Amino acid sequence: MARALMVQGTGSNVGKSVIVAGLCRAASNRGLNVRPFKPQNMSNNAAVTEDGGEIGRAQALQARACRVPAAIHMNPVLLKPESDTGCQVVVQGHMRGPLLARDFGGARDDLMPAVLESFAQVREGADLVLVEGAGSPAEINLRKGDIANMGFATAANVPVVLLGDIDRGGVIAQIVGTQAVLGASDLSMVRGFLINKFRGDVGLFEDGYRAIEKRTGWRGFGVIPWFEDIGKLPAEDAVEIRQTSREGGFHIACPMLSRIANFDDLDPLIAEPGVRLTMIPPGQPLPGDADLVILPGTKSTLGDLSFLRRQGWDVDLKAHVRRGGAVLGVCGGYQMLGRSVHDPKGLDGPPGSVDGLGFLDIETTMTPEKSLTQVQATHVATGEVVSGYEIHIGRTHGADVARPFTTIEGINEGATSADGRIAGTYLHGLFAEDGFRRAFLATQGVAAGGMSYNAEVDHALDRLADHLEAHVNIDELLSIAS
Repeated sequence: MARALMVQGTGSNVGKSVIVAGLCRAASNRGLNVRPFKPQNMSNNAAVTEDGGEIGRAQALQARACRVPAAIHMNPVLLKPESDTGCQVVVQGHMRGPLLARDFGGARDDLMPAVLESFAQVREGADLVLVEGAGSPAEINLRKGDIANMGFATAANVPVVLLGDIDRGGVIAQIVGTQAVLGASDLSMVRGFLINKFRGDVGLFEDGYRAIEKRTGWRGFGVIPWFEDIGKLPAEDAVEIRQTSREGGFHIACPMLSRIANFDDLDPLIAEPGVRLTMIPPGQPLPGDADLVILPGTKSTLGDLSFLRRQGWDVDLKAHVRRGGAVLGVCGGYQMLGRSVHDPKGLDGPPGSVDGLGFLDIETTMTPEKSLTQVQATHVATGEVVSGYEIHIGRTHGADVARPFTTIEGINEGATSADGRIAGTYLHGLFAEDGFRRAFLATQGVAAGGMSYNAEVDHALDRLADHLEAHVNIDELLSIAS
């Protein structure tokens, strides 16, 4: 049976996903057969696995760090927010249905058996499983029925290391305060702590570090300085959405939809030296100097179509097209570009039909079946091979489908306007394919660089592992795995 260790955080966005990814790569570099696991995740940024399901993209990155394929059991419960009060529940890779936030507490007891079953599957044949918590165990109002943090740790008997974030301030209170509110059985699972995101001279925190050890009785496993290459790793949370800071170049604008999903599609474009990508927040107009507007994926096509109109972005898009600008819609963004979206069963809001933006001669009908597939396609305009994945509900048809964006085994996928300036596709992850990205940008008059995006991600994981080896007592840390 594989040994296991869990990294929990003092709060959200303290760096748990990245640190677990780095530990995964470090353990893999040591010759261990290591696997990632996260009992419960909440994210609209999902990955499609080889076994035909979906998990959080952080676990897909961690699997990559382990040098193994991503699998559905690595993240058995995925919550995908559809509104401020409800989410779609994905269990062991497949959609179970919608759930209101107020009902989730009572539903968690039903999910623990699936979580423990998946954990057993992940442990099978592995030497080590590195587990990531969610949010914080200090949220004791959520402790009853918990499957994400201490509820899982105690049920599966997995020791815990607590990760604090010094960059946001108050890290001593974060860790000492967490200890103060945990119950006795939960405290018995904690073996120590790590400090993350330190900027400057680590020696300046020596007194604070010792104060935490003295007050908690927990041992410290290290202070991790800020990792400068963090921007080269895909982000999972929308709060981490990035954009290019350089001036000039081919300007791509992307509106930040309220339920934006799979936004790491944009990361390879951000890394291109000849491209300037700007994320447009709500309340700001789409820039008049944009060469290309990308409408990204969304967890709620109809909800974000309404949101887009409330920002006035539909008017901005019309002006952009009149100026000769190009538009690319991805997944939900593709559906919005059509003449209408039909939802007869109310799968994405109240039943009925809604007018689309009208830039493509297509219509989409929402259907209960969810497409979850990894695909290899051919980009029609350039002949380049594209590797990507589909993760959507809805079927699209119409005259512009006869001018596909790609073909998959001879079958048309996506759509293109008659003048070629407006296009849509269901494929996510397509810009990570270096040949396609360069060829696509060439059609826009951009000479792309020679960057290999996937190689850059792997190099960043290696540098992250080296970073942790230099600043964390990994031998001691791994020795507490049980």
